[in-house]
Amino acid sequence: MFITFDGVDGTGKSTQIELLSRWLRDRSLDVVTCRDPGSTALGEAIRALLLGGEMPIHRRSEMLLFMAARSQLVEELIRPALAAGKTVICDRFLLATAVYQGHAGGLDVNEIWRVGTVATGGLKPHLTVLLDMPVDRAIQRIHREHDRIESQGQSYLEDVRQGFLTESVGRPEITVVDAAGDRGEVQRSICRAVESLLSGC
Repeated sequence: MFITFDGVDGTGKSTQIELLSRWLRDRSLDVVTCRDPGSTALGEAIRALLLGGEMPIHRRSEMLLFMAARSQLVEELIRPALAAGKTVICDRFLLATAVYQGHAGGLDVNEIWRVGTVATGGLKPHLTVLLDMPVDRAIQRIHREHDRIESQGQSYLEDVRQGFLTESVGRPEITVVDAAGDRGEVQRSICRAVESLLSGC
């Protein structure tokens, strides 16, 4: 089972991934967590370049770097874990690139999905949990220096949020969860979605 989390930063992805991992392990499932980009040597190097660097990167180059990190993540970690019968939970995946570099960044969204299919070898999540809340509230939750992507401003992040909501329409694997509630309420909503997925396995 392959589950991904997405949404603008500050919506609580890391917290909810940890809570869901515990919930699944309590049900005797073997859970692997990872982050995109990251979780491999190549992925972490690309992550540092994309999020922490000051080097100018063209939007298309940015998209391709994300894809390279994702391809390595799929082949080195995600596919082997799934083949071994494990449940994989990933912080972001292809949807993020379609939104950040496509809807908000100006690249052709359909082209990004096509490149993504090649990069991932066609691997798709069984469930994507989209944590949604107003951008101004999400920004207030970030208690660290903004990374290179976040530093593009609130207007850009508003476009990101709308891009996520647009992509959720017509994609049954995406479940939109209101992230503005308390942590327990959000977790219960996520667990209900995952229970539906488990019952269909």
